Amino acid sequence: MYLETIYILSKQKPYVRSVDVGEYMGYSKPSVSRAMGLLKESGYVVADKNGFLTLTERGQETASKIYERHTVLRDMLLRLGVDEQTASKDACRIEHVISDTSFLAIQKHLKETMKE
Repeated sequence: MYLETIYILSKQKPYVRSVDVGEYMGYSKPSVSRAMGLLKESGYVVADKNGFLTLTERGQETASKIYERHTVLRDMLLRLGVDEQTASKDACRIEHVISDTSFLAIQKHLKETMKE
């Protein structure tokens, strides 16, 4: 979720800081700080001397995949009549556990039904 948040914020702002991530997610500074440390150690995020966060190539790839899953799943739920808040919350949960096979089948189905 942190990677996805940095990805989303980086599309909206010229720079992203840990405090922006915390505000967006509603998390405390210590929680965000710990998560950013882990993401940096894992090679997903780098921070410059001003504390501005940037996704590495690996982080960008992972975040864009998660974001794509989120938007496709949310759109599917919305098309099924689920309200926007619930669809977004449920998509966030599903995106982390759904297999590539099932996700690709859903994505294919949505593309085919949108043509009609």
